[in-house]
Amino acid sequence: MVCYPTFGGSGVVATELGKALAQQGHEVHFITYDQPVRLGSFRPNVFYHEVRIAQYPLFDYPPYELVLASKMVEVVRQQNLDLLHVHYAIPHASSAYMAKRILAEEGRHLPVVTTLHGTDITLLGKDPGFEPVISFAINQSDAVTAVSTSLRSDTYKLFGINKDIEVVPNFICPAHFQGLKGQDRAQFIAPGEQLLCHISNFRPVKRVNDVIATFARLSERIPAKLLMIGDGPDRSAAERTARELGVAEQVFFLGKLKNPLEALAITDLFLLPSESESFGLAALEAMACGVPVVATEAGGLPEVIRHGVSGMLAPVGDVTMMAEHAEFLLDPAHHEKFRGQAKDRAATFAIDRVLPEYLRIYNQVLSPETVD
Repeated sequence: MVCYPTFGGSGVVATELGKALAQQGHEVHFITYDQPVRLGSFRPNVFYHEVRIAQYPLFDYPPYELVLASKMVEVVRQQNLDLLHVHYAIPHASSAYMAKRILAEEGRHLPVVTTLHGTDITLLGKDPGFEPVISFAINQSDAVTAVSTSLRSDTYKLFGINKDIEVVPNFICPAHFQGLKGQDRAQFIAPGEQLLCHISNFRPVKRVNDVIATFARLSERIPAKLLMIGDGPDRSAAERTARELGVAEQVFFLGKLKNPLEALAITDLFLLPSESESFGLAALEAMACGVPVVATEAGGLPEVIRHGVSGMLAPVGDVTMMAEHAEFLLDPAHHEKFRGQAKDRAATFAIDRVLPEYLRIYNQVLSPETVD
Protein backbone atom coordinates (compact mmCIF):
# COMPACT_ATOMS: atom_id res chain seq x y z
CA MET A 1 0.00 0.00 0.00
CA VAL A 2 1.62 3.23 -1.17
CA CYS A 3 0.03 6.49 -0.07
CA TYR A 4 0.56 9.91 1.42
CA PRO A 5 0.69 9.52 5.22
CA THR A 6 -1.12 12.77 5.92
CA PHE A 7 -4.60 13.73 7.17
CA GLY A 8 -6.04 13.88 3.65
CA GLY A 9 -8.76 11.55 2.45
CA SER A 10 -6.50 9.46 0.22
CA GLY A 11 -4.16 8.59 3.09
CA VAL A 12 -7.07 7.81 5.39
CA VAL A 13 -8.75 5.53 2.84
CA ALA A 14 -5.50 3.72 1.97
CA THR A 15 -4.71 3.17 5.64
CA GLU A 16 -8.16 1.91 6.59
CA LEU A 17 -8.21 -0.35 3.53
CA GLY A 18 -4.87 -1.84 4.53
CA LYS A 19 -6.01 -2.39 8.10
CA ALA A 20 -9.20 -4.08 6.93
CA LEU A 21 -7.23 -6.40 4.63
CA ALA A 22 -4.90 -7.25 7.51
CA GLN A 23 -7.87 -8.19 9.68
CA GLN A 24 -8.87 -10.69 7.02
CA GLY A 25 -5.44 -12.31 7.22
CA HIS A 26 -3.67 -10.58 4.33
CA GLU A 27 -0.15 -9.31 4.94
CA VAL A 28 -0.07 -5.57 4.21
CA HIS A 29 3.03 -3.42 3.84
CA PHE A 30 2.80 0.38 3.88
CA ILE A 31 5.51 2.18 1.91
CA THR A 32 5.71 5.93 2.47
CA TYR A 33 7.87 8.67 3.99
CA ASP A 34 6.13 8.73 7.37
CA GLN A 35 3.80 6.51 9.35
CA PRO A 36 0.21 7.10 8.19
CA VAL A 37 -1.75 9.09 10.76
CA ARG A 38 -4.55 6.50 10.98
CA LEU A 39 -2.26 3.49 11.19
CA GLY A 40 -2.03 3.52 14.98
CA SER A 41 0.14 1.19 17.03
CA PHE A 42 1.10 -2.44 16.55
CA ARG A 43 -1.41 -4.67 14.78
CA PRO A 44 -1.03 -8.15 13.25
CA ASN A 45 -0.20 -8.47 9.53
CA VAL A 46 0.64 -4.76 9.15
CA PHE A 47 4.16 -3.54 8.38
CA TYR A 48 5.53 -0.08 7.71
CA HIS A 49 8.55 0.75 5.53
CA GLU A 50 9.91 4.30 5.67
CA VAL A 51 11.12 5.98 2.50
CA ARG A 52 14.13 7.97 3.63
CA ILE A 53 15.52 10.70 1.39
CA ALA A 54 19.16 11.69 1.75
CA GLN A 55 20.08 15.31 1.07
CA TYR A 56 22.68 15.90 -1.64
CA PRO A 57 24.09 19.31 -2.66
CA LEU A 58 23.66 18.25 -6.29
CA PHE A 59 19.85 18.36 -6.06
CA ASP A 60 17.77 21.48 -5.52
CA TYR A 61 14.84 19.16 -4.75
CA PRO A 62 15.10 15.67 -3.21
CA PRO A 63 14.38 12.96 -5.85
CA TYR A 64 11.52 11.34 -3.92
CA GLU A 65 10.13 9.50 -6.93
CA LEU A 66 13.41 7.67 -7.51
CA VAL A 67 13.92 6.83 -3.86
CA LEU A 68 10.33 5.60 -3.61
CA ALA A 69 10.77 3.33 -6.64
CA SER A 70 13.94 1.88 -5.14
CA LYS A 71 12.17 1.27 -1.84
CA MET A 72 9.32 -0.48 -3.66
CA VAL A 73 11.80 -2.80 -5.34
CA GLU A 74 13.52 -3.51 -2.03
CA VAL A 75 10.30 -4.35 -0.18
CA VAL A 76 8.95 -6.49 -3.03
CA ARG A 77 12.16 -8.49 -3.11
CA GLN A 78 12.43 -8.94 0.65
CA GLN A 79 8.75 -9.54 1.42
CA ASN A 80 7.74 -11.28 -1.82
CA LEU A 81 4.77 -8.98 -2.33
CA ASP A 82 1.98 -10.03 -4.69
CA LEU A 83 1.02 -6.56 -5.89
CA LEU A 84 1.28 -2.83 -5.25
CA HIS A 85 -1.80 -0.72 -4.61
CA VAL A 86 -0.80 2.90 -5.08
CA HIS A 87 -2.94 5.90 -4.21
CA TYR A 88 -2.39 8.90 -6.51
CA ALA A 89 -1.01 8.78 -10.03
CA ILE A 90 2.11 10.80 -9.32
CA PRO A 91 4.50 10.15 -7.85
CA HIS A 92 3.15 6.80 -6.71
CA ALA A 93 1.94 5.19 -9.95
CA SER A 94 4.90 6.53 -11.90
CA SER A 95 7.29 5.19 -9.25
CA ALA A 96 5.47 1.87 -9.29
CA TYR A 97 5.94 1.62 -13.06
CA MET A 98 9.69 2.12 -12.62
CA ALA A 99 9.78 -0.54 -9.90
CA LYS A 100 7.73 -2.88 -12.06
CA ARG A 101 10.17 -2.55 -14.96
CA ILE A 102 13.18 -3.18 -12.72
CA LEU A 103 11.58 -6.31 -11.29
CA ALA A 104 10.57 -7.50 -14.76
CA GLU A 105 14.27 -7.73 -15.60
CA GLU A 106 14.45 -10.37 -12.86
CA GLY A 107 11.53 -12.30 -14.31
CA ARG A 108 9.11 -11.11 -11.59
CA HIS A 109 5.64 -9.86 -12.57
CA LEU A 110 4.38 -7.17 -10.22
CA PRO A 111 0.79 -6.03 -10.83
CA VAL A 112 0.02 -2.40 -9.98
CA VAL A 113 -3.41 -1.13 -8.95
CA THR A 114 -3.75 2.67 -9.06
CA THR A 115 -6.48 4.53 -7.22
CA LEU A 116 -7.17 8.11 -8.28
CA HIS A 117 -8.32 10.38 -5.46
CA GLY A 118 -8.58 13.79 -7.08
CA THR A 119 -5.78 16.30 -6.69
CA ASP A 120 -3.52 14.40 -9.09
CA ILE A 121 -6.28 14.79 -11.68
CA THR A 122 -8.26 17.95 -10.94
CA LEU A 123 -5.27 20.12 -9.91
CA LEU A 124 -2.17 18.67 -11.56
CA GLY A 125 -4.25 17.69 -14.56
CA LYS A 126 -4.59 21.36 -15.45
CA ASP A 127 -0.80 21.70 -15.68
CA PRO A 128 0.36 20.52 -19.12
CA GLY A 129 3.79 19.78 -17.68
CA PHE A 130 2.39 16.79 -15.80
CA GLU A 131 0.01 15.42 -18.44
CA PRO A 132 2.38 13.00 -20.23
CA VAL A 133 3.59 11.40 -17.00
CA ILE A 134 0.13 11.10 -15.45
CA SER A 135 -1.37 9.63 -18.62
CA PHE A 136 1.49 7.17 -18.98
CA ALA A 137 1.41 6.08 -15.34
CA ILE A 138 -2.35 5.48 -15.44
CA ASN A 139 -2.24 3.61 -18.76
CA GLN A 140 0.60 1.37 -17.54
CA SER A 141 -1.28 0.34 -14.40
CA ASP A 142 -2.80 -3.14 -14.40
CA ALA A 143 -6.04 -1.78 -12.92
CA VAL A 144 -7.27 1.74 -12.25
CA THR A 145 -10.00 2.89 -9.88
CA ALA A 146 -11.49 6.30 -9.14
CA VAL A 147 -13.40 7.27 -6.01
CA SER A 148 -16.36 8.79 -7.88
CA THR A 149 -18.00 8.87 -11.28
CA SER A 150 -17.21 12.57 -11.44
CA LEU A 151 -13.49 11.91 -10.99
CA ARG A 152 -13.52 9.17 -13.61
CA SER A 153 -15.14 11.58 -16.09
CA ASP A 154 -12.57 14.28 -15.29
CA THR A 155 -9.75 11.81 -15.82
CA TYR A 156 -10.97 10.80 -19.27
CA LYS A 157 -11.54 14.46 -20.16
CA LEU A 158 -8.13 15.75 -19.05
CA PHE A 159 -5.86 12.87 -20.06
CA GLY A 160 -5.28 10.47 -22.91
CA ILE A 161 -6.44 7.39 -21.03
CA ASN A 162 -7.05 4.07 -22.77
CA LYS A 163 -7.53 2.04 -19.59
CA ASP A 164 -10.88 1.13 -18.11
CA ILE A 165 -11.40 3.05 -14.87
CA GLU A 166 -13.67 1.42 -12.30
CA VAL A 167 -15.49 3.51 -9.72
CA VAL A 168 -14.87 2.24 -6.20
CA PRO A 169 -16.09 4.83 -3.70
CA ASN A 170 -14.44 5.85 -0.48
CA PHE A 171 -15.82 4.26 2.63
CA ILE A 172 -16.23 4.41 6.38
CA CYS A 173 -15.49 1.82 9.04
CA PRO A 174 -18.68 1.60 11.12
CA ALA A 175 -16.74 0.37 14.16
CA HIS A 176 -15.10 3.81 14.42
CA PHE A 177 -18.51 5.40 14.98
CA GLN A 178 -20.02 2.93 17.41
CA GLY A 179 -20.06 4.33 20.93
CA LEU A 180 -18.15 7.39 19.75
CA LYS A 181 -17.92 9.94 22.53
CA GLY A 182 -17.03 13.52 21.81
CA GLN A 183 -15.82 16.29 24.05
CA ASP A 184 -18.14 18.26 26.29
CA ARG A 185 -20.15 20.65 24.10
CA ALA A 186 -20.29 23.08 27.00
CA GLN A 187 -16.69 24.10 26.43
CA PHE A 188 -17.75 25.63 23.12
CA ILE A 189 -21.43 26.58 23.34
CA ALA A 190 -23.97 27.80 25.82
CA PRO A 191 -27.41 26.19 26.21
CA GLY A 192 -29.61 26.91 23.20
CA GLU A 193 -26.70 27.45 20.80
CA GLN A 194 -25.92 25.31 17.74
CA LEU A 195 -22.46 23.98 16.94
CA LEU A 196 -21.21 23.82 13.35
CA CYS A 197 -18.02 22.29 12.00
CA HIS A 198 -15.67 22.38 9.02
CA ILE A 199 -12.70 20.06 8.44
CA SER A 200 -10.15 20.44 5.64
CA ASN A 201 -6.56 21.20 4.73
CA PHE A 202 -7.43 24.89 4.29
CA ARG A 203 -6.26 25.01 0.68
CA PRO A 204 -7.87 27.48 -1.76
CA VAL A 205 -10.03 24.73 -3.29
CA LYS A 206 -11.76 24.28 0.08
CA ARG A 207 -12.96 27.93 0.09
CA VAL A 208 -12.64 28.31 3.86
CA ASN A 209 -13.59 31.99 3.60
CA ASP A 210 -16.99 30.78 2.37
CA VAL A 211 -17.29 28.73 5.55
CA ILE A 212 -16.82 31.88 7.62
CA ALA A 213 -19.13 33.94 5.41
CA THR A 214 -21.86 31.29 5.57
CA PHE A 215 -21.54 31.08 9.33
CA ALA A 216 -21.65 34.86 9.71
CA ARG A 217 -24.97 35.01 7.83
CA LEU A 218 -26.38 32.12 9.84
CA SER A 219 -25.31 33.57 13.19
CA GLU A 220 -27.42 36.67 12.47
CA ARG A 221 -30.49 34.40 12.59
CA ILE A 222 -29.71 31.77 15.22
CA PRO A 223 -27.17 31.57 18.09
CA ALA A 224 -24.30 29.35 17.00
CA LYS A 225 -20.57 28.62 17.19
CA LEU A 226 -18.21 27.15 14.60
CA LEU A 227 -15.33 24.67 14.89
CA MET A 228 -12.64 25.03 12.21
CA ILE A 229 -10.51 21.87 12.20
CA GLY A 230 -7.35 21.57 10.14
CA ASP A 231 -4.63 23.87 8.93
CA GLY A 232 -3.13 25.11 5.71
CA PRO A 233 -2.29 28.13 3.56
CA ASP A 234 -5.70 29.82 3.90
CA ARG A 235 -6.02 29.62 7.67
CA SER A 236 -4.74 33.16 8.27
CA ALA A 237 -7.14 34.54 5.69
CA ALA A 238 -10.04 32.72 7.33
CA GLU A 239 -9.10 34.08 10.75
CA ARG A 240 -8.94 37.57 9.25
CA THR A 241 -12.33 37.14 7.60
CA ALA A 242 -13.82 36.05 10.93
CA ARG A 243 -12.54 39.28 12.53
CA GLU A 244 -13.77 41.44 9.67
CA LEU A 245 -17.26 39.90 9.80
CA GLY A 246 -17.43 40.26 13.57
CA VAL A 247 -17.67 36.55 14.39
CA ALA A 248 -14.12 35.89 15.65
CA GLU A 249 -15.38 35.23 19.18
CA GLN A 250 -17.76 32.58 17.83
CA VAL A 251 -15.23 30.68 15.72
CA PHE A 252 -12.72 28.23 17.21
CA PHE A 253 -9.68 27.38 15.07
CA LEU A 254 -8.53 24.06 16.54
CA GLY A 255 -5.78 23.13 14.07
CA LYS A 256 -5.14 19.53 13.10
CA LEU A 257 -6.71 16.83 15.25
CA LYS A 258 -5.58 13.22 15.20
CA ASN A 259 -9.16 12.07 15.67
CA PRO A 260 -11.54 14.66 14.19
CA LEU A 261 -14.44 12.25 14.72
CA GLU A 262 -14.46 13.29 18.38
CA ALA A 263 -15.24 16.82 17.28
CA LEU A 264 -17.80 15.75 14.70
CA ALA A 265 -19.62 13.73 17.33
CA ILE A 266 -20.64 16.87 19.23
CA THR A 267 -21.61 19.06 16.28
CA ASP A 268 -25.00 19.74 14.73
CA LEU A 269 -24.07 20.61 11.14
CA PHE A 270 -21.10 20.24 8.79
CA LEU A 271 -20.13 22.86 6.17
CA LEU A 272 -18.17 21.95 3.04
CA PRO A 273 -18.25 24.75 0.42
CA SER A 274 -15.47 23.30 -1.77
CA GLU A 275 -14.85 24.52 -5.30
CA SER A 276 -13.86 20.99 -6.27
CA GLU A 277 -14.26 17.74 -4.34
CA SER A 278 -13.64 14.38 -5.95
CA PHE A 279 -15.54 12.54 -3.24
CA GLY A 280 -15.85 14.35 0.09
CA LEU A 281 -14.69 11.89 2.75
CA ALA A 282 -15.03 14.49 5.51
CA ALA A 283 -18.69 14.92 4.59
CA LEU A 284 -19.21 11.15 4.66
CA GLU A 285 -17.63 10.89 8.11
CA ALA A 286 -19.84 13.72 9.34
CA MET A 287 -22.92 11.90 8.07
CA ALA A 288 -21.75 8.70 9.79
CA CYS A 289 -21.74 10.72 13.03
CA GLY A 290 -25.34 11.70 12.35
CA VAL A 291 -24.38 15.23 11.29
CA PRO A 292 -26.23 16.62 8.24
CA VAL A 293 -24.08 18.39 5.65
CA VAL A 294 -24.42 21.62 3.71
CA ALA A 295 -22.08 21.42 0.73
CA THR A 296 -21.61 22.58 -2.84
CA GLU A 297 -22.71 20.87 -6.03
CA ALA A 298 -19.07 20.18 -6.84
CA GLY A 299 -17.47 17.06 -8.26
CA GLY A 300 -18.43 13.89 -6.44
CA LEU A 301 -20.31 15.53 -3.57
CA PRO A 302 -23.77 14.93 -5.11
CA GLU A 303 -22.83 11.23 -5.29
CA VAL A 304 -22.31 11.19 -1.53
CA ILE A 305 -24.86 13.71 -0.22
CA ARG A 306 -28.46 13.27 -1.27
CA HIS A 307 -29.97 16.73 -1.45
CA GLY A 308 -32.95 16.99 0.83
CA VAL A 309 -32.17 13.65 2.47
CA SER A 310 -28.75 13.56 4.13
CA GLY A 311 -28.02 17.25 3.66
CA MET A 312 -28.42 20.14 1.26
CA LEU A 313 -26.41 21.30 -1.77
CA ALA A 314 -25.82 24.79 -3.20
CA PRO A 315 -23.88 26.28 -6.12
CA VAL A 316 -20.22 27.01 -5.47
CA GLY A 317 -19.81 30.44 -3.86
CA ASP A 318 -23.49 30.90 -2.97
CA VAL A 319 -22.99 31.54 0.76
CA THR A 320 -26.47 33.03 1.07
CA MET A 321 -28.11 29.81 -0.06
CA MET A 322 -25.78 27.75 2.12
CA ALA A 323 -26.77 29.82 5.16
CA GLU A 324 -30.44 29.32 4.30
CA HIS A 325 -29.90 25.57 3.98
CA ALA A 326 -28.08 25.55 7.32
CA GLU A 327 -30.93 27.37 9.03
CA PHE A 328 -33.43 24.90 7.58
CA LEU A 329 -31.46 21.85 8.70
CA LEU A 330 -30.90 23.22 12.21
CA ASP A 331 -34.61 23.89 12.70
CA PRO A 332 -35.80 21.45 15.41
CA ALA A 333 -38.67 20.52 13.12
CA HIS A 334 -36.17 19.01 10.64
CA HIS A 335 -32.89 18.35 12.45
CA GLU A 336 -33.51 14.94 14.02
CA LYS A 337 -34.98 13.58 10.81
CA PHE A 338 -31.93 14.66 8.82
CA ARG A 339 -29.57 13.28 11.47
CA GLY A 340 -31.07 9.84 11.05
CA GLN A 341 -31.13 10.06 7.26
CA ALA A 342 -27.48 11.16 7.23
CA LYS A 343 -26.53 8.05 9.21
CA ASP A 344 -28.55 5.83 6.90
CA ARG A 345 -26.90 7.29 3.82
CA ALA A 346 -23.42 6.90 5.32
CA ALA A 347 -24.13 3.23 6.06
CA THR A 348 -24.34 2.55 2.32
CA PHE A 349 -20.61 3.37 2.15
CA ALA A 350 -19.57 0.88 4.87
CA ILE A 351 -16.26 -0.85 4.25
CA ASP A 352 -17.86 -4.30 4.17
CA ARG A 353 -19.59 -3.21 0.95
CA VAL A 354 -16.47 -1.72 -0.64
CA LEU A 355 -13.72 -4.15 0.42
CA PRO A 356 -15.04 -6.99 -1.80
CA GLU A 357 -14.68 -4.71 -4.82
CA TYR A 358 -10.99 -4.20 -4.14
CA LEU A 359 -10.46 -7.92 -3.50
CA ARG A 360 -12.12 -8.68 -6.83
CA ILE A 361 -9.78 -6.24 -8.58
CA TYR A 362 -6.74 -7.71 -6.83
CA ASN A 363 -7.73 -11.19 -7.97
CA GLN A 364 -8.18 -9.97 -11.54
CA VAL A 365 -4.66 -8.57 -11.78
CA LEU A 366 -2.98 -11.49 -10.06
CA SER A 367 -2.02 -14.58 -12.01
CA PRO A 368 -4.06 -17.71 -11.19
CA GLU A 369 -1.06 -19.22 -9.43
CA THR A 370 -1.07 -16.51 -6.78
CA VAL A 371 -4.82 -16.31 -6.13
CA ASP A 372 -6.02 -18.11 -2.98
